[in-house]
Amino acid sequence: MSSPDGATPSSPSMLDPADDRRLRELGYEPILSRRMSPFGNFAISFSIISILSGCMTLFGLGMNTGGPAVMVWGWIGVGALVLLVGLGLAEVTSAYPTSGGLFVMAERLGGKRWGWYTGWLNLLGMLGAIAGIDFGASQFIGALGAMRFDFNPTKYSLIGIYAIVLVVHGLLNMFGVRALDILNRISAWWHLAGVALIVGALAIIPSQHQSPKFVFAHFADHSGFSNPLYVSAVGLLLAGYTFSGYDASAHLSEETSQAATSAPRGIVRAIWVSWIAGLVLIVGMLFAVRKYDGESAASVPPAQIFTDALGTNWAEVLLTVVILAQLFCGLAATGACARMVFAFSRAGALPGSKSWRTLNSRHVPARAVWMAVVIAFILALPSLWNIAAYGAVTAINVVGITPAYAIPIYLRVRQGKEFDAGPWNLGKRGVFIGVTAVVWVGIETILFCLPQTSPITALSFNYAPIVLVVMLVLAWVWWMLRGREGYTTPTAMIEADTFADLDVI
Repeated sequence: MSSPDGATPSSPSMLDPADDRRLRELGYEPILSRRMSPFGNFAISFSIISILSGCMTLFGLGMNTGGPAVMVWGWIGVGALVLLVGLGLAEVTSAYPTSGGLFVMAERLGGKRWGWYTGWLNLLGMLGAIAGIDFGASQFIGALGAMRFDFNPTKYSLIGIYAIVLVVHGLLNMFGVRALDILNRISAWWHLAGVALIVGALAIIPSQHQSPKFVFAHFADHSGFSNPLYVSAVGLLLAGYTFSGYDASAHLSEETSQAATSAPRGIVRAIWVSWIAGLVLIVGMLFAVRKYDGESAASVPPAQIFTDALGTNWAEVLLTVVILAQLFCGLAATGACARMVFAFSRAGALPGSKSWRTLNSRHVPARAVWMAVVIAFILALPSLWNIAAYGAVTAINVVGITPAYAIPIYLRVRQGKEFDAGPWNLGKRGVFIGVTAVVWVGIETILFCLPQTSPITALSFNYAPIVLVVMLVLAWVWWMLRGREGYTTPTAMIEADTFADLDVI
């Protein structure tokens, strides 16, 4: 079979014939360019987790919902549980290394309907991730502009900056997976060096620091709720939101060499490296807090912490480091989401699927990239009515993507010994790890559907569960109208030669 432009489909991926052979065994013809290195595969998940994005953009929420005690111990606890989720997901990824990632795993392990709903949840979460990352970056850009150029970051200027960031990320994703690979490798080192610089500056330059008791035991509640347990539960959103997006390693597996081992290793490595580096960052930031009430109430709390502890010049330098990390993060998230849209469209699951699975001359799903950019922009529009809606955007990411992680793991546990494991597997520990991971995801999903501030009004309401329900209803309606007939399993795709109508522009 040849690709639409007449070239042999696997010609871009001659690094290891076993990669393409395994993909064909799963029912897919290789048509993407397999030019991503194993380190690049790790780097894209590490970049999307992005401790300099997730931790920084929700630092204020953490300070207001539980404070240092919840931020530190919540990070440690959630990180440990997320590592179990990552291990479970990595094991299934090794068995099914495809761009479809989660929905392909669910379809192969549980049937078409499992794959269908997993795909829609995954798509919702990934679109929420782009919105959360890039809108967070626009807030930091606005804060830097206010410090450097006396810029006034209004809600309208922020949405304008957000639109520009989205367009830039869309354009950069047009250059192919090789460029994405290089940028993600730079991003990984930028994140690690950035954390070292921020923590080092905050540790060395200020003459005074908070006590260990404050950092590890101080509880603060500026949320409006009076129940410490509830406040602590809401405060876990900082860690829960940051520890997401590591399924990118699975989505880029069709473009990664030695995918059956590189992709699962990329998932697990991205989590534990982020776990350690993120803890260092959070602790370092909390030791540098000077004026807790003022900094927690600031529009961009990390910027205020940098200014109070180090002065304006250093604050501008560190904000620049953070912003570039956030831009790397958004770039990676856009690329991963486009692969998800491509794969889901390849299976006929989305309205207008034939358009979204189109590749450009660099084997990039170009229209899928722009679809992701446009929908991500729409998701952040409620910020024009209430800037606090950003918290709900981040919650959309969590309540969409974490159940999508759990479904393949649950189905793998259900298969038990019948599960056909890939070369990277957990052995006898797989079932125990899988059960623990699924239980945690259920708890986490409920937590992040809860109201985040009190009093609960139309403006402060957490609309993430409403978006989740709407997405599931739309998925069900589309299933009834077209999904049962149009959603094509991998085996049926090969038998029907579905790839013959994939277009290259």
